[in-house]
Amino acid sequence: MWIDTHCHLDAGEFEGEQDAVRQRARAAGVLHCVLPAVLPANFDAVRELAHRHGDSYALGIHPLCTGRATDDDLVLLDQALAAARDDPRLVAVGEIGLDYFVPGLDAARQEHFYREQLLLAARHGLPVLLHVRRSADQLLRELRRTPVAGIAHAFNGSLQQAGEFLKLGLRLGFGGTVTYDRALQVRRLARELPAEALVLETDAPDIPPRWLYRTAQERAAGASPGRNEPAELPAIGAVLAQLREVPAPELAALTTRNACAALPRLRALLPGGIP
Repeated sequence: MWIDTHCHLDAGEFEGEQDAVRQRARAAGVLHCVLPAVLPANFDAVRELAHRHGDSYALGIHPLCTGRATDDDLVLLDQALAAARDDPRLVAVGEIGLDYFVPGLDAARQEHFYREQLLLAARHGLPVLLHVRRSADQLLRELRRTPVAGIAHAFNGSLQQAGEFLKLGLRLGFGGTVTYDRALQVRRLARELPAEALVLETDAPDIPPRWLYRTAQERAAGASPGRNEPAELPAIGAVLAQLREVPAPELAALTTRNACAALPRLRALLPGGIP
């Protein structure tokens, strides 16, 4: 059983194809996906998709969306979390966090939304799905002030930073990046982190694995850009299993247990329970 702990099934790239995409994933062995929101405008979409396919969802304001978000959106998030309090498919607050890589973003504004959403997660008793991009130390600083568990999505920080996230009760998400031979730091983390640290994700339609990647030259020549899908997760997991020198089924069971530890509401949603 594989769990994709981070999949944007509501993204425009999947418009009109969500049912087929989810069917392909299920046929590949991905029995559950977690669908994070990025703004109040897509809260309904992720909720509806999660209920339609037997998956789960998270509600939050993505750091890349903070430029057009307002404090009223934080009120809407608070209200949406309260309204869904008894919905077992709401498993986290997310996607939230900080991005110091993309140019043109207001760092102070991002930090405001991050702090406020950590407080909302604590108030509503939910873990978080964290966007970590050149921001691990700043994320950790606020987590120490407002401790909440969850998942550091697409983690690519240092081994020391990884250890600090683990001390605070978070798991670390690995996806398509681990399939690239030149991703030395991520592959080192994949090999050396303790087993209880790891969860799997695709971030579909983004972060395609190596076999879907198209260079700028290939795209210019007419090749279609490689769209990631949750059906790719077992192959990504097989790479991670190879790096750790364990059988793929063992890794699937391990990462499923870790996902349920990070997002406790998942336990009741999985067919047959936790392996």
